[in-house]
Amino acid sequence: MRALTAFIGALLEAWQEVRVHRTRVLLSLVGVAVAVCSLTTVVALGAIVQQSSQELSERSSGRPATLFVSMYATGGQPLDPDLVDAAWADVVDRYDVTYASRMQSTTQRVPFPDGVVDVGTQAVDQPYGEMHRVQMQEGEWFTPLDAQQLAPQVIVNEVFWDRMGRPPLESHPVVALGGQGVPGSASGIPSGGVRAVVVGVTPSPTWDTFPSMFMLADHLQALQEAAAGERGSGAAAASDPYGGGSPQTQYEMWVPPELSEQLTTLVKRDLAGALGDGTQVDINRQDWATYGDDPFAVTRTVVIGIAVLVLLLGALGLVNIALVTVKQRVREIGIRRSFGATASRVFFAVMMESVVATVVAGAVGVIVSILVVQSPAVRDLVGQGMVSDFPPFPVDAAIIGLVAATAVGALAGLLPALVAVRVRVIDAIRY
Repeated sequence: MRALTAFIGALLEAWQEVRVHRTRVLLSLVGVAVAVCSLTTVVALGAIVQQSSQELSERSSGRPATLFVSMYATGGQPLDPDLVDAAWADVVDRYDVTYASRMQSTTQRVPFPDGVVDVGTQAVDQPYGEMHRVQMQEGEWFTPLDAQQLAPQVIVNEVFWDRMGRPPLESHPVVALGGQGVPGSASGIPSGGVRAVVVGVTPSPTWDTFPSMFMLADHLQALQEAAAGERGSGAAAASDPYGGGSPQTQYEMWVPPELSEQLTTLVKRDLAGALGDGTQVDINRQDWATYGDDPFAVTRTVVIGIAVLVLLLGALGLVNIALVTVKQRVREIGIRRSFGATASRVFFAVMMESVVATVVAGAVGVIVSILVVQSPAVRDLVGQGMVSDFPPFPVDAAIIGLVAATAVGALAGLLPALVAVRVRVIDAIRY
């Protein structure tokens, strides 16, 4: 209890001394506050940049842990797509996988006002949007009930939407898939092919100048079967996603990272068993967590090093101010020693003045850092529109800032405290 009372008394005394000499220490504390703000901001922005990098990677390779599954016959004969889909659905249901999707990349002929274009099309299942963080500029991603709709639904990119004339999605605009004609009716509805409803728009990067779209795998399968039926059974193989030159369907599932290795073994075993001999099943991970490297580690380390250097420069200024203050307080220190103040009490009081001052400066720097990092302008600048889930301001960044300020204060107050302790009482009274 006595030690606690002495500590609180020293803190109060140090705060009073800081208030008395606030003009002298203000300028030196500005550097400390700026350095702490820089250090804290770097750590906080690093979390946002890392989140941006992760989300960008997840849009192409999926979230941790995404298992990519490929199945093919070793004898060169195409697999039965119905058998493969049935085996996949059975595995997904058996292991209660919530997020699983088929993927097939193909093209669809789409008539625009300026001509017919082969549009890159990615056929997926509904969970794909969550698995790959698909961003929506207008409208919404597919719902679980959309696969039951008779009319196909598509989500187009911004380039596609621009070539349509940017019609409002509330009007349920339609496009012709596989049509050869050019829209010219009075209603503006394109002629020819199967009509699909546009239900959403994804943003296009500045470098992307080609139209593309998403559609559900079930809808694409229905279109392929209808096209094969119209052309006759001899053309059926051309529509087979596993045969000839048609693209092969791939499969992926998003599972907990801690279960990925176990599920890889089980899923590979079950699929190979369901498809029979002569079938090769490959499963691998490609998400960013597979490699575990932080591409921004070097940059963040360099910037943190610069912030620490600025912090040390601020500490040097604080040391100079504290030395000058101690020399001007020699008589005061001598009187306190003559009234029974111990050397340890004087040492602790002088050092705590620097600690209290830098802690206050560090708190101000952390507050400014929070306001800067949490501002919408900075988030838009750092995220570049690529971050969907902005992380909250990291608590560890604030703790690092305050700990750094406390350490600087202790180092800056150490030398003046040693000078104060070495003052002789008789010399101080004569000063």
